[in-house]
Amino acid sequence: MVQKPTIKDIARNAKVSSTAVSMALNNRPGVSERTRRRIFEIAEKLQYRPNWVAKSLISQHTRTIGLIIPNITDPFYPEIQRGVEKIADECGYAVIASNTYGSLDAERRSIDILRSRGVDGIILTTVEIDDPHIRSLVEDEFPFVLISRYSMDPELTNKMNYVVADNYAGGYQALKHLYRLGHDRIAIIEGSRKTSTAIQKTQGALKAMKDFGIKPDPGLMVECGYVRIKAYEATKRLLSGKNNRPSAFFCQDDNMALGAREAILSAGLRIPEDIALVGYDDIDTASLSGIDLTTVRQDQYEMGSLGVKTLLDRMEGKTPARVNKVVLEAKPVIRKSCGYHLKGYVR
Repeated sequence: MVQKPTIKDIARNAKVSSTAVSMALNNRPGVSERTRRRIFEIAEKLQYRPNWVAKSLISQHTRTIGLIIPNITDPFYPEIQRGVEKIADECGYAVIASNTYGSLDAERRSIDILRSRGVDGIILTTVEIDDPHIRSLVEDEFPFVLISRYSMDPELTNKMNYVVADNYAGGYQALKHLYRLGHDRIAIIEGSRKTSTAIQKTQGALKAMKDFGIKPDPGLMVECGYVRIKAYEATKRLLSGKNNRPSAFFCQDDNMALGAREAILSAGLRIPEDIALVGYDDIDTASLSGIDLTTVRQDQYEMGSLGVKTLLDRMEGKTPARVNKVVLEAKPVIRKSCGYHLKGYVR
């Protein structure tokens, strides 16, 4: 068996002390630039790889981050993961991802497993409004950051770091857009009412209805939990009443909007001539020719990259006392599915 090279081997070849090698490899001061370069060249030549297990035992850090997501098949989350992994890699951290399938029990197991494996911090995108696991992370003073969603427990308001989109404004703008296009019967295909994202989008939409004199119809508001097939089935039911059917749909994510789109087309109706359609998120599929989905864009990649930066600042003690609450702009993206290109605004 070939023995792996050690710091002592590098020191012997470079004719310096093991301490000097350690300082060079860990980018610490005390070694000249010329010596540092020589040490790196020798380390590369010997194919030296650090023993991270041994380093973690000494430093009590593993340079790993846990990422918990609800559904890897939902096209919203891969962009968040990409942003997290890009910045983490640049900063010398590895990412361990875990999928909960929307289950709080699975979220708890994921947190327990990640902590037992010694991750230095956790990023969660799965949080519900009264999520019990956030409180335990706060009480343990364990580094974590929430992305996209956050707990709405008032006792935890100033104890959470999070990066989210302005979903209240996004919901308001989506309804305002449909109203100005001439629609009064607008169906809302909601996400999960247990999440801050869906609650805020609905609150924003209802405020727009109030401002523009539209009386909300509870029968046109259906919770579909961000599940495409549920959105399809809900849309099909709402369209079955021909005399009083909605003229427009606001879906609280693009995945559900695609389900609604299939139901509208299968009913023999045209988009947007018969039914206007607006989604949320601006996933890649939304811009495809033939789909041309009007939506509200939130930058998932930016949320991921800012989330991991916030977590690293917390883990490395740069912002120990300050809570970071980052709220990114939600921007409407107008395409053909809403009908704006046909006649513009009528109000």
